[in-house]
Amino acid sequence: MNAKLNNSVIVAGVQTIANVNTQSMTSLEIAELCQKRHDSVKRTIEILSTKTEKREAVIVRPHSVDEQSVDAMGRQRVTQVFVFTGEQGKRDSIIVVAQLCPEFTARLVDRWQELEAQIAKPADPMQFLSDPTLLRNALLTYSEMVIDLEQKVEVMQPTVEAYDRIAKADGSLCLTDAAKALQMRPKDLIAKLSSGKWIYKRAGNSHWLGYQDKVQAGYLEHKITEVTRGDGTTKITEQVRITPKGLAKLAKDQGGTA
Repeated sequence: MNAKLNNSVIVAGVQTIANVNTQSMTSLEIAELCQKRHDSVKRTIEILSTKTEKREAVIVRPHSVDEQSVDAMGRQRVTQVFVFTGEQGKRDSIIVVAQLCPEFTARLVDRWQELEAQIAKPADPMQFLSDPTLLRNALLTYSEMVIDLEQKVEVMQPTVEAYDRIAKADGSLCLTDAAKALQMRPKDLIAKLSSGKWIYKRAGNSHWLGYQDKVQAGYLEHKITEVTRGDGTTKITEQVRITPKGLAKLAKDQGGTA
């Protein structure tokens, strides 16, 4: 029972990796397509991906991996290959082949189309488990995606934390003070809130009111105050105010529709 469960978990994990895998091609495949020595292909890649005083790098240097291969004598050996992946890899590999032998460029394009067609088909998890090269490339691609996502999260973290601090703060702001906090003109903020269905005016009234859904969401609140007139009489006024949660929402949406 445990063995079956473990196998199911492994297959599910490989399926997840397979689904995010992108087409790839190695320098060894390019050498075979162009009928060139692999070391010559690698040297061309290194030259094209190196920046010099006279020119910028022509291609992005692809990552390298160790790949199992069989030599002319039938012996197993480990070969370090460059791996081209995704649209950038497709572009760069075509440049490499055009440099090596332009007449084989069409063959390379055909090969990329084959790879793209394979990616479009449902991935077979067992194929990944039985093929070390496929599994290694899939894991490498998945790892790169995770690293890229972690870097984006790290860059965004200070902004997210700032929004979180604003949303959890106490108190509320009038429309004028909220506009200052958002570095907007009050009339622009009011126009934005009105068009975005945050605030409205009743017929015959001069003060703004908040839409009920925005109040229930915690974005707005109404403050009731008692004002003393010059003749000593008093009146009750109602003012719509933006809560810290509403301010954070507006800050995130700034530049778009609230």
